[in-house]
Amino acid sequence: MAPAQRLPGVDALKGLGSVLIVWHHLAFYGPMSDVVHGAAPALMDWLYSYARMAVQVFLVLGGFLAAYSLAPEGGASFRQPLRLILQRYRRLALPLVVAVLITVLVAAMVRPWLPHGSVPGSPSLWQLLAHLFLLQDLVGQDALSAGIWYVAIDFQLFAITVLILTLVRGERHRWLVLALAAASLLLFNRHTGFDTTGLYFFGAYALGMLAWWASRSERSVRWLLAIAGLGAVALLLDFRGRLLVAVGVALVLVWMQRSPWPQRWLQQTWVLRLGQMSYSVFLIHFPVCLLVNAVVTHFWPVQLAANALGMLAAFGLSLLAGDALYRWVESPRARWRGVRKPPLVPQ
Repeated sequence: MAPAQRLPGVDALKGLGSVLIVWHHLAFYGPMSDVVHGAAPALMDWLYSYARMAVQVFLVLGGFLAAYSLAPEGGASFRQPLRLILQRYRRLALPLVVAVLITVLVAAMVRPWLPHGSVPGSPSLWQLLAHLFLLQDLVGQDALSAGIWYVAIDFQLFAITVLILTLVRGERHRWLVLALAAASLLLFNRHTGFDTTGLYFFGAYALGMLAWWASRSERSVRWLLAIAGLGAVALLLDFRGRLLVAVGVALVLVWMQRSPWPQRWLQQTWVLRLGQMSYSVFLIHFPVCLLVNAVVTHFWPVQLAANALGMLAAFGLSLLAGDALYRWVESPRARWRGVRKPPLVPQ
């Protein structure tokens, strides 16, 4: 979309989510964070424990954008479900494959001189194929990069949504979305055995769908009540901080679409750019952080200032690498793609 057409606040939330995930992984994967932890334990512990909840931002946004693209007025607005699913796979998988190959090369380069658990091992052909088809967690293969699990979940959630909208027409599909959301929040999301499937995460995704319908409906109150009601019942049954974040993001999204304030302040060029490249930043930051960790640990293994500056450098370089991956691979306007029709799936 052109800047004036992009949905208010969506890019800001995408950008914020990607920044938090980068910092979470910087705190989670040492050795730089191990050195910095001694001087700033509260900050490192917060990034380690809570910054990862930014995943809920992406889940809710995913559902929000899926409803916007697939059922903006409530009913399905597409006729070729298989084409949509394949197009979604292509959008997710192409930059993912590039990022994974870069990670494999960086890991091979630093492995001899960075003996640390965060360095992935040499991949097998089966492991690479599992990543290519977004099946690594379902078939029990170790991830080759941080956050790859989310990409597979996003694809599952999109496919589930397309199937719901295809099989159940009219207003009935909304009731099926609500029913599956309730099952996810009250049952599947409470058992980690389901966390390799979209069922575990569909509750947060559905909250995003409800947020879109609330932001566009003349009877928005009923959708807001559905969001609040689902969230309240699920939290009373089993309090989860991540679910509280998801409910909050869904309600904020509704406010952002219906209030003039975000449209004035959150449509700045740098905010839009950060949101556009957030997926690429999400994919490419791990090999960047791995490389910076290796360099800093090799030359300044225990110096606090060098390791703190190394974490800042890794963050800045991750943004630059994400921008490059977006421009050269992910963007529909990348030169190698040639002239293309606008994508049918949410960006």
